[in-house]
Amino acid sequence: MIVAIEAASTDLSLAIVDPDGRIVAEDAWTSARRQSAELLPRLLALLAAHDHGLSKLSGIGVGSGPGSFTGLRVAMALAKGLAVALRRPIVAVPSLTAWLDADPEAEVAVARAGARDAYVQPRGGSAPLIVDRDGLAERLDGTIVVAPSELAEAFEIEGAHAPRGASAVARSTVARLEVDASGDDPRTIEPIYLRAPRGVVTEGKGEVRWL
Repeated sequence: MIVAIEAASTDLSLAIVDPDGRIVAEDAWTSARRQSAELLPRLLALLAAHDHGLSKLSGIGVGSGPGSFTGLRVAMALAKGLAVALRRPIVAVPSLTAWLDADPEAEVAVARAGARDAYVQPRGGSAPLIVDRDGLAERLDGTIVVAPSELAEAFEIEGAHAPRGASAVARSTVARLEVDASGDDPRTIEPIYLRAPRGVVTEGKGEVRWL
């Protein structure tokens, strides 16, 4: 079985799929600040409810963002921990691309990039864009959008489709492992941030001196 973890937004989700990509079980819920307390217990409960244990996992998929800084860090840490401890392959899947792959009708995927910004991934686009809220409505006008419920409400995106989260990541993971059974290197994969967290300065502050 392959397990997938998606926490790029406040719409958290988990999925278990068989090696053929068939969804065995899913769990989805909304949580803004309790990812570290909820993801692992809910994963263990989901596995137990379907008579599976961690030892039966054959691979781990994780949504790599962009999106919530906290959610991405927690999900990536959990996925890496499982991969290393169980010696299973891990696959990092760009979240917005996975959402679009799972929703053929959607033309654009959107995730929160801050209080007034959003990450916008057009279908077929090379990389997500960072768009100010004021310019978002014009960019999305007339398009079918997949976006987390919290973001859609806050940014007034009408008719947005909810992302299929972990199930999308899981299917992408299955497809990737069919091509490359080794997956990604857990020592080098990291979330797609695109920008520094609020309050973090990336520019140098001058010469570093050792005391």
